Amino acid sequence: MRIGPYTAHALEMGSFGLDGGAMFGVVPKVLWEKDNPSDEKNRIRMHTRCLLLRDGKNHRNILIDCGLGDKDDARFRERFKVSSYGLETELARHGLKVEDITDVIGTHLHFDHLGGLTKLDSDGKLTARFPRAKVWLQERNWRHAWNPNEKDRASYLKENFEIYRGDSRLQLLQGPEEIYPGIRVWLSEGHTLGMQVPFISDGTNSILYTADIIPMSAHVRTAWVMAYDCFPLQSIEEKKTLLRECEEKNTVVFFEHCPWMHGARVRHNGRDFEVAEKVGLP
Repeated sequence: MRIGPYTAHALEMGSFGLDGGAMFGVVPKVLWEKDNPSDEKNRIRMHTRCLLLRDGKNHRNILIDCGLGDKDDARFRERFKVSSYGLETELARHGLKVEDITDVIGTHLHFDHLGGLTKLDSDGKLTARFPRAKVWLQERNWRHAWNPNEKDRASYLKENFEIYRGDSRLQLLQGPEEIYPGIRVWLSEGHTLGMQVPFISDGTNSILYTADIIPMSAHVRTAWVMAYDCFPLQSIEEKKTLLRECEEKNTVVFFEHCPWMHGARVRHNGRDFEVAEKVGLP
């Protein structure tokens, strides 16, 4: 998909599993399991899908989020049913290596979104996976990650970001901002403090990277919010605003965790929002 100077591609970083009840909050299992069958531990299959924006004119290769990474131990990987990390394979599909990534726009520092920022070197020490990349985060999320609340403390693992403290590559934003021409970030804080959702637009074509405010296609329904959300009523109001905007602008809603759909255009059917058209971003 072409948006201004950018060519947009979905990168499949791998899969993992989370409790289905936690992913759908108060929604009864009899409803969510129709499209999201659970295993014997009630985990549903989820993807870690990231967005690659290539700008040949300005020599930029931009990643939005970077998945779980591959430094976690066997216990962690079994608990969350983590597959192999597909970053290098996916980049190679586009003729790229990690050294070619110029920017990582992080939505928030939960382990399934930015665990891939760091890796272990041959001596077992933490190092940056993307040595030449600027890392764009909201300062509010950066500060929250160091002192999270009791509800989302388990999702902020310091080994995923601690090496960036004091690092000149870390770019901290103060709210909504245009990072590069055609790439803006908006705040969405129902899920966690300081989460940002990137909006890529050239005035005609556009993508909204919804991160954990609309993680899967099922979550386009207004009241289908996660039990993980710190402020679920705020999530509902944010979803209404974002989805109305996407319907009006014919924007592609990008699903980071949906196993079977890169993204979709949405519509309101008189009762609630729904998927109007599936969109692939190879």
